[in-house]
Amino acid sequence: MDQIKNFVEEKNPAQTGLLGQIQNYAHENNIPIISKEMSGFLSLILNLKRPKKILELGCAIGYSAILMSQFLDDNGTIITIERSKKMIELAKKNIADAKLSCIKLIEADINDVLPNMNDKFDIIFMDAAKGQYVKILPFCLNLLNDDGIIIADDILQGGQIVKDRFDVVRRQRTIHSRMNQFIDEIFSNPNLRSNIFYIGDGVIICQKI
Repeated sequence: MDQIKNFVEEKNPAQTGLLGQIQNYAHENNIPIISKEMSGFLSLILNLKRPKKILELGCAIGYSAILMSQFLDDNGTIITIERSKKMIELAKKNIADAKLSCIKLIEADINDVLPNMNDKFDIIFMDAAKGQYVKILPFCLNLLNDDGIIIADDILQGGQIVKDRFDVVRRQRTIHSRMNQFIDEIFSNPNLRSNIFYIGDGVIICQKI
């Protein structure tokens, strides 16, 4: 498996310029950003969709927002939400360095913001605290345009998701239960066309129908 992973890593093009610099900084400082595989997959989906409006839940240092901005439709916008003060400062710098006025960063907890939003989005990218996914799903569905797409990253929890609840260490059981509930709700919703892909640490893509 390591040989296959290395082969894929070598064949997929590396990020260059500012995105490459942000990626390297994140790796050197143990800051979680989307994987190289996920970067390529997300780019492909967005290039096909060419969204007008994107909502990102979890900005971190701005890497994925800057990446997604390349695939916006003309005059498109990205709203990204982040609560960590440390991440916010780094994200602001990176977005400023990228000279992107299309990205609006909201400095708040997603649980405080989502209930009060009344906009509609073509893409919602979920990359916040994984234990929050099931809680915020109803808000995301309300904010999603018909034919819109939700992309939820890191849903396999390093393989923990397939274990029995009592085989998971106690401190991780709550997030394990909540993620399984999130996945069940996604796949039982008749208004969504959904698939799981084994990319990075797992991603769910669901389209509103």
